[in-house]
Amino acid sequence: MSFSNEIKKVRMKTFLTQTAFAEEIHVSFSTVNRWENGKGKPNLIAMKAIKSFCEAHDIPYENLEAEWFNSPSK
Repeated sequence: MSFSNEIKKVRMKTFLTQTAFAEEIHVSFSTVNRWENGKGKPNLIAMKAIKSFCEAHDIPYENLEAEWFNSPSK
C-alpha cells in the first residue's frame, strides 16, 4: 500500500472530510489533498500531529509511519 492510501484510510476511519481532517491536524485542506493524491508527504511536525490524532482516535499508526519512511520525498 502507499502512503497516500494509508493517510486516506486514517481520515476515513473517523468519517472526516479532507477539510475537517486538515483542521484537526492543523494543516490546510490543500496539504491533505496533496498527500492523498501522492503529490507530497508530511514533514516531521505534521507526522507528530497525525500520530497524536491516531492515538486520540485509537487508530493504528504503524502502517502509516512505515509507508511514510518508504515513500520518496516530494
